[in-house]
Amino acid sequence: MAETSATLTIRTPEGVVFTMKLAGPVSRCMALVIDLAAISAATSVAGSLLRIVGALQPALAAALSLLVFFIISIFYGIVTEWFWQRRTLGKRLFGLRVLDVQGLRLQFSQVVVRNLLRFVDSLPLLYLVGGIACLLSPRSQRLGDLAANTVVVRTPGVPEPALSQILTGKYNSMREHPRLKAHLRQQVTPEAADIALQALLRRDHLEPSARILLFHEIAVYFKSLAVFPPETTEGISDEQVVRNVIDLVFSQRSGFNRAASRAAAAHHG
Repeated sequence: MAETSATLTIRTPEGVVFTMKLAGPVSRCMALVIDLAAISAATSVAGSLLRIVGALQPALAAALSLLVFFIISIFYGIVTEWFWQRRTLGKRLFGLRVLDVQGLRLQFSQVVVRNLLRFVDSLPLLYLVGGIACLLSPRSQRLGDLAANTVVVRTPGVPEPALSQILTGKYNSMREHPRLKAHLRQQVTPEAADIALQALLRRDHLEPSARILLFHEIAVYFKSLAVFPPETTEGISDEQVVRNVIDLVFSQRSGFNRAASRAAAAHHG
């Protein structure tokens, strides 16, 4: 079943525009079915363990079963979205991801709020309230998204772009530090890589002052994720720091291949 997705457009103070396709009600519903199946499976496993208690205290076992279902339902979304690149199992299978509506770094409090309100969205049954909210919202947001200021976007894979213009031709001293390389590949998210790649691809279209400020902010963010040996950053511009970091994280991870593809597609489209 096909669906038409709206587009989320984010414009930075430096004049860089990022566009992402919003997930529609159909894809979100299909992802939800997978997530409910995962929650049901986890609850069944827990229920099997509670049968031991039920043999002695049936009333206590019933109360514990409800409590366990509530805990799993809430923490499944919180844990997976926070630790699994803003995705649940269902979102991962259907190429969806949760983002802050302004394109800012998603906060843990936002993940908690949107998942706590799932029970309101599920009322009176079959996610009727959340489904109606998605249909009426221009950004396909359920009540949990509106309260947390989040959106769900699509992250489809597209052919890889030719990035030789920004990733080769200059010596990258960071490649000589395996520990730094491994840490950056672990810490830099696809969203951050996407922003940095689009900035590199559009650098020639920025005003000089805006270009300097933008790459300074991105470089500062990357430097906050890891300890950089002095020789990897001394004597080079912030733009080169960003290029070197992207060179590292892009070189061997498919997730960043997809991020690069999205950046190039947005740049040329």
